[in-house]
Amino acid sequence: MANIKSAEKRIRQTAKRQAKNRGVRSRLRTSLKDHRATAPADAAAKVPQTVSEIDKALKKGVIHRNAAARYKSRLAKKAAAGK
Repeated sequence: MANIKSAEKRIRQTAKRQAKNRGVRSRLRTSLKDHRATAPADAAAKVPQTVSEIDKALKKGVIHRNAAARYKSRLAKKAAAGK
């Protein structure tokens, strides 16, 4: 347990940040799962919505920019193959 006031504050801040990040990460993962579960013919229509979720997670610093680029690249590749 923290003995210093600033350390106690950091613990509170970290807990708050983790809760926010958990929500964003959960939304991202749900969106990706929903996208993967759709039929290949309908997947192309869902790409913009899923890319938007990826961009939101990136903007909030939940995922790395290269991870976001990788997710988007894979989505685009699969959408192109499904046509």
